[in-house]
Amino acid sequence: MKASEIDRKFDKNQEDILEYFDTSKIRMINEEPKRVNIDFPAWMVDAMDREAKHIGVSRQAIIKMWLAEKLQRLSAI
Repeated sequence: MKASEIDRKFDKNQEDILEYFDTSKIRMINEEPKRVNIDFPAWMVDAMDREAKHIGVSRQAIIKMWLAEKLQRLSAI
């Protein structure tokens, strides 16, 4: 199918045009993981582990959640 035909279908909202694309390798910009290493004091690791266990996620997940929340708040200022 030509791009102009897909454009026409999209513009007229005739159908879902995603079927014409291979979405298996779509990536969000700046969403690719980048490994970092960080050292925390033992008391911080213990506290993170307790909170992670409390809400049922991994230590890595709790760190990501907390950092994302903080960065979102900072970007809203």
